[in-house]
Amino acid sequence: MSGTVARSSYKLFVGNLPWTISSKELRTYFSRFGHVANAEVIFDKQLGLSKYYGFVIFSQRDAFNSASNQNTHFLEGRVLNVQRANEPSSDTK
Repeated sequence: MSGTVARSSYKLFVGNLPWTISSKELRTYFSRFGHVANAEVIFDKQLGLSKYYGFVIFSQRDAFNSASNQNTHFLEGRVLNVQRANEPSSDTK
């Protein structure tokens, strides 16, 4: 069970992806920070087109921290919106 918690806690949301980016290219880009367990670009199921965002899951905390703490990420000339996917909401009571 602890493996599931760790895996989900190393997950990044990646927004503003270029429409030409595949899951493989997303994995390749983020692998510079460490081992990527999974990378997925989200596609519209009906149209088959990218929704311009995806998720990256790292297998190690250090890689996750390095990627999430980097100020700016560029891919094919675009600035990516990279956020920790499991951040608790600031309005949690």
